[in-house]
Amino acid sequence: AERERDVLGIDAAAFHAPPQHVRLPAGHEDPAVAKRVFGTKMRSVIDLANPKGIGDIVLQQFDFADQIARKDLMPIIEPEVLIKSPERDGADRILLDELRQALDALPDGRQVMLKLSIPAEPGLFQPLVRHPRVLRVVALSGGFSRAEACFELAKNEGMVASFSRALLEGLRHDMSDEEFDRVLGKSIDEICRASTEKVAA
Repeated sequence: AERERDVLGIDAAAFHAPPQHVRLPAGHEDPAVAKRVFGTKMRSVIDLANPKGIGDIVLQQFDFADQIARKDLMPIIEPEVLIKSPERDGADRILLDELRQALDALPDGRQVMLKLSIPAEPGLFQPLVRHPRVLRVVALSGGFSRAEACFELAKNEGMVASFSRALLEGLRHDMSDEEFDRVLGKSIDEICRASTEKVAA
């Protein structure tokens, strides 16, 4: 699995079930607060529909989220189900149940953002979109091409794009400024439409 280091310097993808509940160093987030950063995230990777493993990942994610929220930053929960998982739909469904339970347990006034893979079944994450403890559900491109990611995202009401790989598709270091801006602008327009102009599944 691709490994990614988050802005706090914690390699969350390295924590596999059962994850270790690691406390962030005291005061580590303070520079972000001073610079008025909105929020931060931790990325975990889910490959199989393993209820124990997925439950442990969600527990770890919300443990970090509590620490982040106590610094007045917005926690961004990111348990990524791999789109090439042979048990993708089952993993989506277990994750939905675990996230709903964790969200229901949040204290009054607390909200989080969810950064999730686009579900195998369109609309599956609607209960999360509507949950009062969720500020926004954003979608990973997760290894889809931009066209595929936009096609799948458009079938999920309430989910908006948080694409990185799909956004950068087609960009090259040897492009002229004009060509770079044109390709990037086309990507942004396509991703914006998929986020705002939804279609029936």
